[in-house]
Amino acid sequence: MLSSLAAASARITQPCSCCAVPLDAWQRLPTSLELERFEEVGTLVADAYDEPSFAEYHPQGTRDDSPDAPIAPRYYPANRSQVARCMNCGRHYLRYNEAGGYFTELRIRALQPELLVDAA
Repeated sequence: MLSSLAAASARITQPCSCCAVPLDAWQRLPTSLELERFEEVGTLVADAYDEPSFAEYHPQGTRDDSPDAPIAPRYYPANRSQVARCMNCGRHYLRYNEAGGYFTELRIRALQPELLVDAA
């Protein structure tokens, strides 16, 4: 299912405000994006009652803020993400709430089929 949503997003070529800022890597939600223009269509959280792992998957030495970092649904931060669809154009994104110390911050990343990996 996730791979089909990613493939569908990759086929969309129309301009849209959701992709005016590159979202190839995890980043803070840009102020130019309007949250009400997105709808949640799924989750990558395996069990709502279990704390997801903070283990990351970067076999090529990438980081979560690298545009070429793999999207591994069983690994952080994807394993804490919701799948959101832009209601204007239909592109799909992953987003999660980064919570640390004294802050929370919504982060977002484009769902890209070439970066999806099924890492166990």
